[in-house]
Amino acid sequence: MSEYLILINIQKLDEGGYLATSESIQGLIAQGRTIAETMEIAQDVARKLVESSIEHGDPLPVNLLPSNKMIKNVKIPVSVTV
Repeated sequence: MSEYLILINIQKLDEGGYLATSESIQGLIAQGRTIAETMEIAQDVARKLVESSIEHGDPLPVNLLPSNKMIKNVKIPVSVTV
């Protein structure tokens, strides 16, 4: 099993929810109600796109970053209700 890091862009939609896209993996589009949900969906879509490339013998996107043991400076969403 290999693990890669991809860069995604998440934007808030005017009608509510969030949309994730990626310049690293063409075709990656994910939409969710929260940032966390959108990230989870994007992760699943990315995995399926990479697996499809491997299964069909297509080259992997050049912008995939091999995962290292330590990842630094990652921003995570934290939902708080008061």
